[in-house]
Amino acid sequence: MHVSIEEPVEGRRSQAQRRARTRAALIESAAKAFSRCGYGNVILEEVAREAGYTRGALYHMFDGKEDLALAVVEWVAATWEDEVWRPAQQGTSAVDVLIAGARGHVVFCRRDVARVMMALRVEFDGREHPVGRAVDDVAKDLGRRFSSLINSGRRDGVIPPGPPAKTLAVAILGALEGLAIHIAGTPYDELIAERTVRGALGLNAP
Repeated sequence: MHVSIEEPVEGRRSQAQRRARTRAALIESAAKAFSRCGYGNVILEEVAREAGYTRGALYHMFDGKEDLALAVVEWVAATWEDEVWRPAQQGTSAVDVLIAGARGHVVFCRRDVARVMMALRVEFDGREHPVGRAVDDVAKDLGRRFSSLINSGRRDGVIPPGPPAKTLAVAILGALEGLAIHIAGTPYDELIAERTVRGALGLNAP
């Protein structure tokens, strides 16, 4: 008689949890590395070691540097969504949402892991590469969101007429990215981010 022995549900669950923890630790370690060193200079063995794992564990989770970088881009975008965009939606007007998003973004970028998107965008600018496309897709999506908010605010009369919404959205995002690089974590970073957005929209400073 054949007896089938299956791993208990508890065991499968704990194994899945360990795998998830390993993956999360490797992604966060890689985000820090890409942010500080750029894609080309990152050494996967060092990423694994900083996370507390071996190179073999990293390759068990990811096919290589490109696969890991794509996972990092997805993780950073999802984290930004949870920590910046969703809370900003509590604003009662388009201006409120844009300002909350700007302030939240500069707070988010106080952590070096958040700057990985900027580092990768600069490194892959003008190049055809899957990681560059993934970063560009995130930027385009944010541009569409900001453009939609600007159009909505103009329809409601809370944002004055001005440059095309798409152009203005790109300008605001570029300004916020520059601010994040140079002043995130310094005194008044949130206030300066808010004033930058207000100025671009043609609104009075608070």
